Amino acid sequence: MKTLIPILLLAFTVGAGAVQAAEAPSARTPLHTSDCIDPSQINEWHIVDARTAIVRTGPKRYLVTLQHECPRLGMSPPGLIFRPNQSNAVVNQGRICGEAGETVRSRNQPPCAIESVSKIDKTRFDDLSAHAKRHGSGAEQPTRMPTH
Repeated sequence: MKTLIPILLLAFTVGAGAVQAAEAPSARTPLHTSDCIDPSQINEWHIVDARTAIVRTGPKRYLVTLQHECPRLGMSPPGLIFRPNQSNAVVNQGRICGEAGETVRSRNQPPCAIESVSKIDKTRFDDLSAHAKRHGSGAEQPTRMPTH
């Protein structure tokens, strides 16, 4: 019986650790600086659903996932306005890499926090764009980054 108790405690501890690991939020994996979205170069965007957008900057295509639903993104008037976090506004020329503090919004709409940004291939981009709710050519970007 003395041997059985430590084995049961070990099994319970390992099992509880596995549950905690499964419930823990995934760590961000931002894009490398050279692969980040340059908002001034966006020439096509699509809103796939309330948490998913795709954008194209020349030959590069991206999947942008939002932290929460943002049902009015891309509406009235159509357009996307990307805001980098404070660090990237200064150091990375306003690029969007999938880091904490980055947002996207439409004019007259509240900002939507970006959860992740990843590069995708043309086939996936075309498939997602075929099911998009809204789309546009280019993105509405401010001519100057805010200083706040």
